[in-house]
Amino acid sequence: MPKLKTHSGTKDRVRLSKNGKVRVGHPNMSHFLQKKSGGRKRSLSGLGTLSGASAKIIKKQLGA
Repeated sequence: MPKLKTHSGTKDRVRLSKNGKVRVGHPNMSHFLQKKSGGRKRSLSGLGTLSGASAKIIKKQLGA
């Protein structure tokens, strides 16, 4: 049986931490930043953590 390929879209948007947690960037941070307040931009920056069924699906897509 052939090996599964990693899902390219998921690979670009998500990464796994050292302990296997799924780390995802917040949406709404790519453009139209001038109209967003500084506090809103600061709270959206950085990476968030996914858990549950969605994290399990993403790990399968990444081949981990």
